[in-house]
Amino acid sequence: MLEKAEHLKQKINNFQAANKDELERYRVNFISRKSQIADLFSQLKEVPADQKKLAGKALNDLKNLAQERFQYLIEQLDEETQTHEGDHADLTLPPVPDKIGTAHPLTIIRRRIIQIFERIGFNVSEGPEIVDDWHNFTALNFPENHPAREMQDTFFIEKDPDIALRTHTSSVQIQVMENQQPPIRTLSPGRVYRNEAISARAHCIFHQVEGLYVDENVSFVDLKQTLFHFAREMFGKDIKIRFRPSYFPFTEPSAEIDISCLICHGKGCNICKYTGWVEIAGSGMVDPSVLDNCNIDSVKYTGFAFGMGIERVAMLKYQIKDLRLFTENDVRFLRQFNF
Repeated sequence: MLEKAEHLKQKINNFQAANKDELERYRVNFISRKSQIADLFSQLKEVPADQKKLAGKALNDLKNLAQERFQYLIEQLDEETQTHEGDHADLTLPPVPDKIGTAHPLTIIRRRIIQIFERIGFNVSEGPEIVDDWHNFTALNFPENHPAREMQDTFFIEKDPDIALRTHTSSVQIQVMENQQPPIRTLSPGRVYRNEAISARAHCIFHQVEGLYVDENVSFVDLKQTLFHFAREMFGKDIKIRFRPSYFPFTEPSAEIDISCLICHGKGCNICKYTGWVEIAGSGMVDPSVLDNCNIDSVKYTGFAFGMGIERVAMLKYQIKDLRLFTENDVRFLRQFNF
């Protein structure tokens, strides 16, 4: 019995498996229920009693050795297979480079806008994208019959007509003024929603950044100088800027800010509607009634507000002619931008 066990031990140690068929032959001969080792276990009952303990230990050691050798042969065969497959790799193929992602152009412009205004004392405030009628319309002096309150302009929540997706980040300014007394100097960037047809110049989802400054003796001159500073920091000192009288429910007086078109350089294109000028922001002095709605003394304090579309600024900065490119996720377009 011990001689047979020693003979099998040598066979197990010397066995090599070059393929799966030989590995299966090993399993049948040394691991399976009908293996040579199993046959020796069946003969153990014929061994004299004084030799059974020694013979049993030898057979158990042999069984463990067979299992360990089997696992080793499996791992060795897997390594050889992988190496063999690697030998057939086509080394003439070009390598696949590691591709590092880039910041989205809207993210880049958003960060740049925040950076410019933070340097002159503005902090950043954010708020929810789903708001009530008070913060989105009423507190901002929108009359009951204002077109912005209609379904064709605003996405309302079906179960509650007083709840809507915010149409501007001015709703954040109301929240700030409700919870903080002047001086207030805050910037509110974020995503907004309007029920508009998607085109090269408009989208139903876009991004705004709005600024608010409320303190004693704030004047329209402060507003003009702030926006002059921003335009030149963002677009360069050679940019041309103009203010046009306008109307917004929450500011009085109000003005729109235009800059010379950076895409056509004043010659006329579809972005500037062939005028040579592009509107980048709306602005004005905060209407006293808006301050009163937020429990701020409109006699003691004055302020200005402005708002601009981040997409519009990005289109001008990078000379992009179609706003839809920002949301189409074309990596060929996105890879052009670095922060």
